[in-house]
Amino acid sequence: MPDLPIHLWYSITSLGSVGMTLPLAFAIALWLAVGYNWRLAAAWLGLLGAAIVVVTGTKLAFLGWGVGVRELDFTGVSGHSMLSTAVYPVVLFLILLPAQPRISLIGVLAGLAASVAVGLSRVVLSAHSPSEAITGCLVGALTAIAFVRIAWNVERGRLSALPVAVSMLVLAVLMHGVHVPTQRWVTHIALKVSGHDHPFIRAKWKAVREVRPDKAPLSQTLNSLAPVNSSNA
Repeated sequence: MPDLPIHLWYSITSLGSVGMTLPLAFAIALWLAVGYNWRLAAAWLGLLGAAIVVVTGTKLAFLGWGVGVRELDFTGVSGHSMLSTAVYPVVLFLILLPAQPRISLIGVLAGLAASVAVGLSRVVLSAHSPSEAITGCLVGALTAIAFVRIAWNVERGRLSALPVAVSMLVLAVLMHGVHVPTQRWVTHIALKVSGHDHPFIRAKWKAVREVRPDKAPLSQTLNSLAPVNSSNA
């Protein structure tokens, strides 16, 4: 892992928080609606919404019922990783729409690469396991790539890069550090739906192993199948 100060890792991980990424996502939709049409904006929000459903579903499954993969230490897709890799590549794509297509592509790739740092920060800070951060990055990247594919052939001169970039920067500065208690909300929903009093916790869940009785020795098995002596009948 890169040897960075812990406060820097916290700053990086905050870039993937709901309080920062969702306002940027809605700003993307607003610019798409103003510069293009509501269908394109709806496509973006629909793809992001589907990714959020995936993240929330896996978290609910674990918190409410203990559904996960112990071998991979997987208890749910990382929301920070997903949101960062979904939103920031699209932000750069939108800003660079007036530029040549290859410049837009470079922006998308740069956004994906930078967003991986958020996933890495979740592992460094022990907020998620590697498998959870990786799946989060994959879901987010698929979301961003799917939208860029949809919007790739739009008319490129209908939005000016400067106002889009300034609005995104101002919004990012204003929303940086804003905390939204999504984990608490998801936990509350999981308990309501599952009917349990307490959520599943990673440490206890990992300590549980399926215990199977040892197989009896072959000689014992054969003896149990032998005919009963008539004198003992």
